Amino acid sequence: MNEGAFVAYYRVSTDRQGKSGLGLDAQRETVRTFLNGGSWHLTAEFVEVESGRSDARPELAKALARCRVTGGALVVANVSRLTRSVAFLSKLLEAGVEVRFCDLPRIEGPTGRFLLQQMVAVAELEAGMIGDRTKKALAAAKARGQKLGSPQNLKRQDVGRANGQAVRVRAAANRAADLAPIIAEIRASNERASLREIAAALDAKGIPTSRGGTWSATQVQRVLSRI
Repeated sequence: MNEGAFVAYYRVSTDRQGKSGLGLDAQRETVRTFLNGGSWHLTAEFVEVESGRSDARPELAKALARCRVTGGALVVANVSRLTRSVAFLSKLLEAGVEVRFCDLPRIEGPTGRFLLQQMVAVAELEAGMIGDRTKKALAAAKARGQKLGSPQNLKRQDVGRANGQAVRVRAAANRAADLAPIIAEIRASNERASLREIAAALDAKGIPTSRGGTWSATQVQRVLSRI
């Protein structure tokens, strides 16, 4: 049973198919059938007119950005509608977006994604175990009266904090880039939209803030300053 937010991505190979709707109706019906039942909602649909051999997918980029800002999953009628390139699929899986293919058994997503998730899970387990062992070793050393810390360690901590700040800045910039086309869409329908009106429009589209809350004018201004 499917639950949560979904963003649909449809692709046709020719302009003629795109203009006539040939192939699109079948893809939409496949997605509707796949999502049938459960508590779900389709937040947006994106249509690409592009050959399956091409990696240039501006509409797919928009769909992935919408998934990231809403926390939704990308749903595609079948694998061939997305890509026939294994390398391209690998890049897609690195985008940090859950993908559901209607023509594949649901094993938490496609088999390739499932295997990647297991690899990530193993790496996280190992990192957690190493961290736990380190904490226990430091606690034991402290209990023996050993003095912990050194100027070198303090310096590394400063470097770590600086690197952490850089990561947060990049994440904020990436999220602002994902939000940019959505805010542009809001402004296109209301050129004089205030920050509060943009915030309300983002809430209405079901797009949460980076911390999962509702939008304020101040938060919108921060995003705009990064665009």
